[in-house]
Amino acid sequence: MPASADSSPTTKGYTLETTGAHNMAKGGANPHVPPKFTNKVEHRKWMLEHTAAAFRVFARFGYSEGEAGHISVRDPVDPNTFFINPLGVHFAMIRPQDMVHVDRKGNILSDGNQAPINAAGFAIHSSLHEARPDINAACHAHSIYGKAYSTFGAPLEMLNQDACVFYNAQAVYKNFGGVAIEGEEGKEIAEAARGARTVILQNHGLLTMGTTVDEAAYLFTLMEKSCQVQLLADASAKDGTRTKIVIPDDVAAYSAAVTNHPDVMYSSFQSEYNYQRRLDKDEFIS
Repeated sequence: MPASADSSPTTKGYTLETTGAHNMAKGGANPHVPPKFTNKVEHRKWMLEHTAAAFRVFARFGYSEGEAGHISVRDPVDPNTFFINPLGVHFAMIRPQDMVHVDRKGNILSDGNQAPINAAGFAIHSSLHEARPDINAACHAHSIYGKAYSTFGAPLEMLNQDACVFYNAQAVYKNFGGVAIEGEEGKEIAEAARGARTVILQNHGLLTMGTTVDEAAYLFTLMEKSCQVQLLADASAKDGTRTKIVIPDDVAAYSAAVTNHPDVMYSSFQSEYNYQRRLDKDEFIS
């Protein structure tokens, strides 16, 4: 829903009165906003269908890497638990009924898939859901450009309009301690993520969060592409014949206010969601 914008005028005098998905539409209301649920079981069903779609979009974009990578979603019925993907199932094959329901101690609950989960995934996501009650979904994958850019241990620069989504919304976790099967590693990652919706995990990859899985998934796809752009721009500027022009803070802040609202991120993922439904002939819709 719209919220008051904390946006000072840019050097061009641009200001924003309210934030929200309405800013993206002209001639009518934005049709792609998160639905409201009064029935928590229906909310869970919808959430798991959108999670399955997010996995399939990730597969189409080439993010699947062996047993690595996970998406988790907080259970609307019992918010102290969450659903996460089973170990070793390709992203392209995930269905709602494949998702495993776990509590914060790692117990597999009876109303989900009875399958093992990734130990590192549990360490990271259980810590995130406990430390961040404001988020309902988290995405992590070992995508190519995210892994490549993570080696610098640096935030993304505001090189273009799309990257401004991450203005004051990204963090860098620099204390990589190896595969995150230890609970302490997950807690450190969750601590680094405080106040951010996206995290560059140094020497590891990308992590994104959202109030919906659609928001978290869109942020991940955008951050992966932004890492690719950053690497290309850095390489082009390396010989000194070109100079990168970074967007000024006032313009980046204004652009972020327009685009990085949770409802805008949700709306931005719906084209991929609906395309995936068409491709898979609604296979993941129960």
